[in-house]
Amino acid sequence: MTPDPSVQSGDPIRVVVVDDQLLLREGLKTLLELHTDLRVVGEAGDGFQGEAIVERTAPQVVLMDLRMPRRGGVAATKQIVARWPRVHVLVLTTYDDDELVFEAIEAGASGYLLKDVGSDALAEAIRAASRGESPLQPSIARKVLRRLRTAGEQQPRFGDSAPAEPFTARELDVLRALGSGATNHEIAESLSLTEGTVKNYVSVILAKTGLRDRTQAALYAVRHGYSGS
Repeated sequence: MTPDPSVQSGDPIRVVVVDDQLLLREGLKTLLELHTDLRVVGEAGDGFQGEAIVERTAPQVVLMDLRMPRRGGVAATKQIVARWPRVHVLVLTTYDDDELVFEAIEAGASGYLLKDVGSDALAEAIRAASRGESPLQPSIARKVLRRLRTAGEQQPRFGDSAPAEPFTARELDVLRALGSGATNHEIAESLSLTEGTVKNYVSVILAKTGLRDRTQAALYAVRHGYSGS
C-alpha cells in the first residue's frame, strides 16, 4: 500500500507513534485522543516496525523517538521521508544533544520536541506539522540557531547552492523571519500579511532553494546570513 496522507476537511489528523516504551505509547495515545481532531492509527516499538505501520496506515504525522532497538529514529525518519514525502515526522525524545538534533533534521524531520512538552503543546505541534510547518521547542530552536552561527564547516550540508531565482524583497522578509524562528502567524502580524499569503511565500522560498520544509528554510536563512540577528 502506498500511503496517501491527504485528508478531507474535518477528518482527524492521522498519527503514528513510534517509541520503544509501551507505557509511553499507550499514554500518548490516550492523551492525544482527548483531542477530537487527532487519531492515533498505529504504534510501533522500533524504526523497522514504524516504517511498516506507516505503509499500512497512511498517517499525516509520525511521532518518532530517536534511540530505539534494531533501527533508531534518525534512520527510520530518513527512510519514511524518502519513501513517503508527504508524511511529516515529528521527533519526540528525551535527548537534546546537538548531534542528534542535527542528524534528525538532516534526515528530514519536520520538527523536534522534548518529552517534557505539555500535552496541549504536543497536540498543537502535530497540527502544525500536518500543515507543513516545522515546530521546534524553543530550547531546541535556540540550540539550532546558536550552533549554525558558530559551527562553520560542521553546519548541515543541505542548502549550499544559490536559489534557482533571486528572492524578491518580500520573500527575503519572510526568509529572515523564518531564520528567527517565527511562526506563520507571527510573520503575518509583523509584515501585515495574511497567514495564507505567508504560506505562499514559504512555498516559493522552498521551491527556489530546493529545500523540503520550514525547518530547512530556517537553517538556510541563518547559514546564508538572512536571519537578521
